[in-house]
Amino acid sequence: MDQRGQWDNRAAFILAAVGSAIGLGNLWRFPFKCYEHGGGAFLIAYVIALITIGIPLLLLEFSLGHRFRLAAPSAFRKVGRAFEWVGWWAVLVGFVIVTYYAVVMAWAVVYTGFSVTQAWGADPAGFFYGEVLGLTGGPFELGGVRRPLLIGLGISWTLIILAIWKSAKTVSKVVYLTVVLPWALLIIFIIRGVTLPGAAAGLHYYLAPIFGHLLNPALWGAAYGQVAYSVSIGFGIMIAYASFLPRRANITSSAVIIAVADGLTSIAGGFAVFGTLGYYAQLKGLPVTEVLKGGPGLAFITYPEVISQLPMARVFGLLFFLMLLALAVDSAFSLVEAVAAAVRDKWGLGHRASNFIVGGIAVSLGLIFTTGAGLYWLDIVDHFMEHFGLIAVLLVECIVLGWFHKTDQLRKHLNSVSKTQLGDWWPWFIRIVCPVILAALLTNGLVRELGRPYEGYPIRALVIAGWGVAALLPLLSILFSLFRGHRRDPVEETTGG
Repeated sequence: MDQRGQWDNRAAFILAAVGSAIGLGNLWRFPFKCYEHGGGAFLIAYVIALITIGIPLLLLEFSLGHRFRLAAPSAFRKVGRAFEWVGWWAVLVGFVIVTYYAVVMAWAVVYTGFSVTQAWGADPAGFFYGEVLGLTGGPFELGGVRRPLLIGLGISWTLIILAIWKSAKTVSKVVYLTVVLPWALLIIFIIRGVTLPGAAAGLHYYLAPIFGHLLNPALWGAAYGQVAYSVSIGFGIMIAYASFLPRRANITSSAVIIAVADGLTSIAGGFAVFGTLGYYAQLKGLPVTEVLKGGPGLAFITYPEVISQLPMARVFGLLFFLMLLALAVDSAFSLVEAVAAAVRDKWGLGHRASNFIVGGIAVSLGLIFTTGAGLYWLDIVDHFMEHFGLIAVLLVECIVLGWFHKTDQLRKHLNSVSKTQLGDWWPWFIRIVCPVILAALLTNGLVRELGRPYEGYPIRALVIAGWGVAALLPLLSILFSLFRGHRRDPVEETTGG
């Protein structure tokens, strides 16, 4: 084993990468986007997006991390000293996301406890927004920290730090539970969802495409944005994970397995969700198109209300929120590990020290999301990170690695360590196809955002938590790249394969 540590085996690596990719978004973000954009039509766009950017960019990040065996900033510095900041930008986007992702994980923690008594009662919406979040009238009415969320946040971060206590060695063991358990529970909820009365109406909406929706640019933007977010590219995670692989690793087929597993999990989760929505629509006497109002509402309002109507409601409630918690922990600790690995490579800190530093700063910054105004700030930051921060990082990655580095060298590296061989098409995807798609997404997002304020939030809030954070991250990235690393610079010691 080299000094970076290695995965126990290929299966552990694949499970860890799949665990990072499969998170709350597969059962929350994906179904809601599918619901918003015409069900079956969105599925078609999603599969195309997975093939055209998901798999090619996942291969790109794996090739970079494995070739140089370094975290994102140091790996980009190997490409050229002027490009280290790109790696920092990626991990900082992931760092910002984990500050609020851990709070959503805290919601799952407290709801796991509430599920035992069905504490949400007859008004799940009032309970979620009032009793749990203590939602105020706007983003500048903080309302104080909510004690249940603070406790849940403490439990969440304890689980995250324990999961990565000894780097790849600990993660290799943890993922067998945190990836396999949610899949097992998801199968239970799929069976339960599709057999509920009224499920057929929900499944018809999910699977029957209205092809006219495919002419809507917003649908394609949502599909490509979902793939980029879900596959965990653009955060430095997959670069760091690939750096822990042994020299010989069948990376190409692993990337395809991971991307397909993520896509299939989202699609399978849709059966559970839309079957349940069909039942919920019948329960309320409404069409399926009118029963869901927002992403968090699906997991913390609609599902609790449906679960309360089922036999063995307490059991199903407990299993559902345990599933959410297990899904969240993999994604959360992968975001932390990407940042911590970058810090270790740059400044030579120990594994536990880097984890505690990254975790401590993230907890401190995340406290605002536990206040009565937390949901507003979370929504703003999440929107700008998904539509601008992440897409911009991926676009710059493609430009740097496609035009300022010989992409064919990365292809040759992948082919030298993999049984499955990449053809000449892949470099052209990195140089042309992916950048064009990402630039179109970014342009479309900017035009839409400048046309009207997101969700009607005050301009000041959008400037602070949206545009401000999005602009601050590349500036911080450049600053970090200018800092001198520790004496034994990994970029000087490591040679590419």
